[in-house]
Amino acid sequence: MNAVPHRLATLDDAARLFEVRRRSILELAPPTMSIADAKRWAGQLTIARMEQKLRELEIWIAEAEGVVAGWGGIRGDTLEALYTAPEYAGQGIGAALLDRLEGLMRGRGFEAVHAEASPNALGFYLRRGYVVNGPLTPVGAWPITRQLLG
Repeated sequence: MNAVPHRLATLDDAARLFEVRRRSILELAPPTMSIADAKRWAGQLTIARMEQKLRELEIWIAEAEGVVAGWGGIRGDTLEALYTAPEYAGQGIGAALLDRLEGLMRGRGFEAVHAEASPNALGFYLRRGYVVNGPLTPVGAWPITRQLLG
């Protein structure tokens, strides 16, 4: 896929980001988690909470021909979210967004990026140099870290 432009998200994007997250979880998380677990995870976020995330996080969108192909959010040295729309999975959208977010953190002097990876995304992060740095959390995510500097 050709390079997809990235832009900062605004509050007007809340519904579209909410929907990409929901569809990404429901369509891409199984078979690494049960459908019931995916539904439970997807149901943890409301539109109002997505709007709150837009106020609290720095969220970047990958937009292909006016469609949100993926999005990711950071706070300080923490990757708080990274989702790709199912129809764009495997096309480099998530990797390009991750590169942008890591670049922002590196440029701000952070030595490492910290995140929690869902079981379906763990391999994606491991292939990009992240390492697991703790046991599975109570919510079923793997704490991961990648060195950015040094």
